[in-house]
Amino acid sequence: MELTAMFVAAALVLAGTVKGAVGLGLPPIAMGFMVLVMPPVEAAALLVIPAFFTNAWQMLMGPHLRALLRRVWPLLVGAFLCTLLGADWLTEENARIGTIILGVVLAAYAASSLVSLQVTIGKAQQGWFGALAGGLTGLVTAATGVSSMPMVPYMQAIGLEKDELIQAMGLSFTVSSVALAINLASVQALSWSLGPAVAGALAAVTLGLWLGQIVRRRLNPATFRTLFLIVLLVLGLYLALRSLLA
Repeated sequence: MELTAMFVAAALVLAGTVKGAVGLGLPPIAMGFMVLVMPPVEAAALLVIPAFFTNAWQMLMGPHLRALLRRVWPLLVGAFLCTLLGADWLTEENARIGTIILGVVLAAYAASSLVSLQVTIGKAQQGWFGALAGGLTGLVTAATGVSSMPMVPYMQAIGLEKDELIQAMGLSFTVSSVALAINLASVQALSWSLGPAVAGALAAVTLGLWLGQIVRRRLNPATFRTLFLIVLLVLGLYLALRSLLA
């Protein structure tokens, strides 16, 4: 039990460090490692509150919130509603399938980012395309606890500037965290009894965020991002193959 707790704490610090350095990566890294030692539903329950607070902070730290809400609301509505459709998808009965999906999502996200896949979506298509991307993101979030795909590629495809993109990701991740918390509470996976464990998780993530700020100042961001994506790719492939062959 102590080794498991230490492993989870290390995963949360690492995930927080990545988040602090590049602005994303908290749920993918944390969930990717934590499901190695615990069921996905338990990992998501530990992570959802720290993810909400860190993403809400990222969402509020910028001047573009109102404009982003007008621009990406179809994505947000689709993500929220479709996450709620899979209220019990993270439970132990579905854990193996969820872990396979998580591995595929992590690997797909890492691979598409490493090859710098460039897609542009015009303003005329952003309404329905945003709703579609949001719906798919919601289904992936419900099954895996990770809301990066295909939301992040969509945000990049609509031409947001760097600061807008970071704030938009915080906004979308916050909405997804709220919906995921509702799912977890509906299956009794999220309760007040988890308070001490969640507080410890939040402390570990906060430490990681602080370390990530140091890394951002001292390491070339492009180099760090490449290392992060390679780790994510290997982890995703390992999770998917391990669960498929189990």
